[in-house]
Amino acid sequence: MRISILTLFPEMFVGFIKSSIIKRAIDKDILDIEVINIRDFSTLNNNQVDDTPYGGGAGMVMRVDIVNDAIESVRTKDSKVYLMSPAGKVFNQGMASALSKVKHLILICGHYEGIDERITNFIDGEISIGDYILTGGETASMVITDAVTRLIDGVITKESLDDESFNDNLLDYPTYTRPQEYKGLEVPEVLLSGHHENINKWRMEQRIKRTEERRPDLLDNK
Repeated sequence: MRISILTLFPEMFVGFIKSSIIKRAIDKDILDIEVINIRDFSTLNNNQVDDTPYGGGAGMVMRVDIVNDAIESVRTKDSKVYLMSPAGKVFNQGMASALSKVKHLILICGHYEGIDERITNFIDGEISIGDYILTGGETASMVITDAVTRLIDGVITKESLDDESFNDNLLDYPTYTRPQEYKGLEVPEVLLSGHHENINKWRMEQRIKRTEERRPDLLDNK
């Protein structure tokens, strides 16, 4: 899979693509990430990419022509293009799974007061990672890249993914490791029994209980 991230601040991604699962996926040639500096496509003085909004108002707006030139520099017939935006569809595990099947994903990081609205004519959609405002789309694009990458075939074992939170609209079950007892807190006895059928039953019960207590809204969608 190829992911192209279009940003005004490419330096923010240096550590991101050289760490953890992202780095391992790149090293295995399962994933290719390229970070594109939108300023490289400006022909204005000092590589300016924004201008004052028509109609007045605070802040600056990124220009559609410059951003679209950046898109077209990497777009192919296999590309899907998404803008990071608080007005977008809220990102979830189902969307992550769908995007992990895309051959080439282009993520656009907005900044300032956003991008000229005409950019919507040149993209496939907008994505939000929650109902709050960030300084820019960079951190949002990292969240999406991370969530999508771990679902690409070969990045993480299937067994590790099967019982994760949000599969079947349920949260994950609680996990424990050594020490068996810590400050009077014991590991549940069923996990020490070696009885796999009972362990699996307990884990499913815990998934349902956790979801009822912490995210009942997920059960409403189930």
